[in-house]
This record gives sequence, structure tokens and C-alpha cells, in this order.
Amino acid sequence: MERIASGVPGLDEILGGGVPKNHIVLVSGTCGTGKTILCGQFIYEGLNNGENGVYLSLEEQPESIKDSFSRLGMNFDKYEKEGKLTFIKYDPYHVEGVFDILENTITGIGAKRVVIDSISALGMHIKDKGELRRMIFNLSLVLRKMDTTTVMTSEIIYGQSGISRYGVEEFVADSVIVLYYEKSELMFSRTIQVWKVRGSNHSKKLHTYKITNKGIVVYPTK
Repeated sequence: MERIASGVPGLDEILGGGVPKNHIVLVSGTCGTGKTILCGQFIYEGLNNGENGVYLSLEEQPESIKDSFSRLGMNFDKYEKEGKLTFIKYDPYHVEGVFDILENTITGIGAKRVVIDSISALGMHIKDKGELRRMIFNLSLVLRKMDTTTVMTSEIIYGQSGISRYGVEEFVADSVIVLYYEKSELMFSRTIQVWKVRGSNHSKKLHTYKITNKGIVVYPTK
């Protein structure tokens, strides 16, 4: 199984040696766990190694996202100007049209890495669970035929059980990573767990992670 670097120190180790190439990876967690930061590191790692990227935002404006990334030392403007990166802001109210836009953009710049942040936004406008499952499944079909490695995020409501917002996202994902930010005794702690990596061994433990001034760092031995 061919793998690529995640760009997150320590994460590749608990994934079993890196992100499997062409996988769809679901990153879930409550608000503030660092899902978008992880996405930025993933795309930036690819850009630094000659892999063009597409970042589809269904919530935040691209300028706001890039500003947050720049404070972590990730300069995306350079790659945008070189035509190696495209940010797409799309209205989840008209989600059907996103498939063509995503496919055309990936083809247009020869993207190898894709981020969809966040898949949860789709469910805010598609109330029927069966329809939502169909939509996410169709999205996965588009991504698989494009020969890309994709990270998509899902926001879990605090206190909710399960590893995704609607309980359907994990079924189309090849790999699932969950970020936790929970109170432990008198303080809050951050932990990360790899729930699955299809076709590969991986750590099944909870590991500590931190959000530093350079992004997320995972501690495989903790």
C-alpha cells in the first residue's frame, strides 16, 4: 500500500506509516479540536512536495482560512499564485453543483490532494438521512475516480455519541481519525484516535496531541 505524508508530526506513525494514497480520510471532532488546522497541514505538505491541492470550504471564507493558516507559518498565497492550489467557497444550499466544480477544478490543476471542510454543512440543508447518505456517497465516487487523496471533516456536537455528525460520513471513508477535547480532572486534554484504516494495521490507542504555533503535533508514545 502506497502512502503519503500527512504533514502532521506524529500522525503518520499512528496511521501505520502515513496516509494511504487515494484514501478518503474522515477527520471528526467537536468544535475547537483542530480539524481545519489538520487539513491545512495535509494540503501544505503536499504542496511542499509537488502535489497540487484543492481546498473546498462549505462554511468559512477562504481569506479567513488562509489568514488562520498564515499565523501557523503556512503561506498558501504563494501556491495559489503559481496555480498549484485552488480554494473553493461553495454554498451548501446548492450542493448538487459542487460535484462538477470540484471535478473540473481537480482536473484543471492536476490536484493530488483534496480537502472538504466540512461535510457536516451538507446535512444542515439536507434533512432526509437517506438523501444525505446518497449525496455523500456520490461525492465519494467523484473523488475516487479522480485519483486523489482526500481529507474531509465532520463536526460532532459536544456530548453527542458517535464518531460523526450524522452517522453516515464514516461509511464512505477509507480511514477515520477522531479528535477529542475533553475535561480530565481539573483540566482539558486533547487526544486523537485512529478508528480505522482500511486494509492496514494502525494504532488503536488514544494519543495525546497539542496545537502549537506550527500546527498540530501528535505524540505517538503518549
